[in-house]
Amino acid sequence: MSEGTLASLERPVKQHSDPSTYRAHLFPTRMAQGACSRMTPTLVSWSGGKDAAWTLHALRGSDAFEPVGLVTTLTQGHDRVAMHRIRHELLLEQVRATGLPVIEAWQPQRPDNEAYERAFVAALSEARERLGEVGHIAFGDIFLEDVRSWREALCARHGWGALFPLFGRETGALAREMVEGGLRGVLTCVDTEQLDAKFSGHAFDEGLLEALPKGVDPCGERGEFHTLVTEGPMLARALAVRKGEQVLRDGRFAFTDFAPA
Repeated sequence: MSEGTLASLERPVKQHSDPSTYRAHLFPTRMAQGACSRMTPTLVSWSGGKDAAWTLHALRGSDAFEPVGLVTTLTQGHDRVAMHRIRHELLLEQVRATGLPVIEAWQPQRPDNEAYERAFVAALSEARERLGEVGHIAFGDIFLEDVRSWREALCARHGWGALFPLFGRETGALAREMVEGGLRGVLTCVDTEQLDAKFSGHAFDEGLLEALPKGVDPCGERGEFHTLVTEGPMLARALAVRKGEQVLRDGRFAFTDFAPA
């Protein structure tokens, strides 16, 4: 992947993937029981990465759930999305392209679970104030049962339902579905204990999926890598971004900075 512009704002967005194909498997039975008489307003936990983006895409193909807003966790003092380290200004461009409002959950640096929960719950409360009747939030988790259970318990404590549209999908097939469906992005963070730092900054594309070593999940579900989505059927327009420096933090995480072009 070369330096400079990775996507053009003027380039038309590919619309290959039909979200209606998700209806047969969108929500496992413990998430939705029976038919809904009307669409249920739902938030999306939005990191700016591919799994969150594909969750939004899947929800938009649902007959039961209507995405009405995004919730993003950012880190105080860094002005970036937590873990993915997407710049706030780039996040806002991305959010505008979704056509949905965003509620920002600001957490301290190196938060414990209690600090994260306080920020998250405050954002959910703000969402209800701004958006009215909303009581569900969808996450992009795919197969980690412990993470799913933790999110379900967190949401239940505060009167919210947790949805997992992608859960149970085979990650190799899912990653290729994303690419074939027009999703484009870049790797913003690599855990160098699981994947070589050279992959930080790489495009998320077929070439990446072919190059990933055996044992690395194609969706990075075990935290091998995190992404920034620049184009896809969930965005009204592609984002133009410029690749910047790469830094190693905590002796482990290789971050590549991207800024609006």
